[in-house]
Amino acid sequence: MTRDRPPADRYRVVAVAASAGGIQALTAVLGALGPELPVPVLVVQHLDPRHRTVLAQVLARRTALQVKLAEAGERVRPGTVYIAPPGRHLLVSSNGFLRLSTTELVHFVRPSADLLFGSVASAYGPAAIACVLTGTGRDGATGVDAVKAHGGTVIAQDPKTAEFTGMPQSAVDTGAVDFVLPLEEIAAFVRGLVEAERQ
Repeated sequence: MTRDRPPADRYRVVAVAASAGGIQALTAVLGALGPELPVPVLVVQHLDPRHRTVLAQVLARRTALQVKLAEAGERVRPGTVYIAPPGRHLLVSSNGFLRLSTTELVHFVRPSADLLFGSVASAYGPAAIACVLTGTGRDGATGVDAVKAHGGTVIAQDPKTAEFTGMPQSAVDTGAVDFVLPLEEIAAFVRGLVEAERQ
């Protein structure tokens, strides 16, 4: 599933969402993005809010990118992965500053992929890439619609390669997904999009 290439020098952020099976999927994607990624990566992984998470430390051992839990008020930097803390929605403003929110659950979860994608769509418009990986439920489907409506690019893990098909299949079913890719191809594809435009 493809479409014409977007105009040059466009992408400024990548937002990724996962749930069940997501740690392995995130490891595969982030580990293959390489150390020189010229954009920040914002990640929602559904986590148990009752426990302190070590997800940032786990992922940091498997990628050359800097990985950290997102902090309210910090400005996003290229080559850095920002993980939504458990129990907090992750949002980004148009000037690249992060916000954390404890507003109500969305599809029974917080952090919500829908809210992250919606804020990325509003802040970056056509400069955004959104990616939906393995997970149960349909979190992210409304968000990919928003990214698409603002001119951004949407990637979904091919549900046939997902440990849990709910989230990627729900995204595909919206009709807003531009590219459906096997997990092992996503990182190289994203890297190609964001790096080709800077050559």
